[in-house]
Amino acid sequence: MMADTSALYESVVCVKPEVHVYRIPPRSSNRGYRAADWKLDEPAWTGRMKITAKGTAVFIKLEDKNTGELFAQAPVDQYPGSAVEAVTDSSRYFVVRIEDGNGRHAFIGLGFADRGDSFDFNVALQDHFKWVKQESEFARQEATQDSVPKLDLGFKEGQTIKINIGNIKKKESSGPVKSRAVGGLLPPPPGVKASAPVPPLAVQQTIPVAPPSTATLLDIGDSAPAMAPPSQDMWGDFTAAGPGSV
Repeated sequence: MMADTSALYESVVCVKPEVHVYRIPPRSSNRGYRAADWKLDEPAWTGRMKITAKGTAVFIKLEDKNTGELFAQAPVDQYPGSAVEAVTDSSRYFVVRIEDGNGRHAFIGLGFADRGDSFDFNVALQDHFKWVKQESEFARQEATQDSVPKLDLGFKEGQTIKINIGNIKKKESSGPVKSRAVGGLLPPPPGVKASAPVPPLAVQQTIPVAPPSTATLLDIGDSAPAMAPPSQDMWGDFTAAGPGSV
């Protein structure tokens, strides 16, 4: 784990080239400070504001904008908190507690001419303490993990492990069954149920037809029966003569 070097170096979080400092009257009630009670057109000091961070500590520094000489400094240990407090009637003014390093402190009014500058001032402090909270949570989790005894899952000397592997059945193919050609015919197209096989076509033989008989046609055309010709009696002549005839 790498060492945290954020506590060794001072970083600049926010810089505003012009801010105003006001003398403020004592708080009259618990409702908070009001910027309308200050002499806003008569600031006590005007200069540059810088917010710096060193580790988890953050400081609001008021410096001369030409020479950089420090006018006042306000260490902030929590935001929102007693070190920096917003007024109740404006978003551009704050009450800041400054310290001289010898244990003395005082409350002054801090104002921004531009509303965007006051917004940046507010967000810079919020982001810093959000980061401080996350770092504190990470440190707490690491301390909790270190206090829990680690589980030793390694094999002891001479320890073995036995694994029983049962019969592994081959996975049957779950794809569609391919149809085979039946009787030399091609399989049906996909989505069409296969029907009963068609028997092969029989080969027909051509048998010649005999021409109709002419006699038969004549017999059919003549409906009357044919009369037989009179029979000739070859003995007639001998019978007609009889005995005694010449």
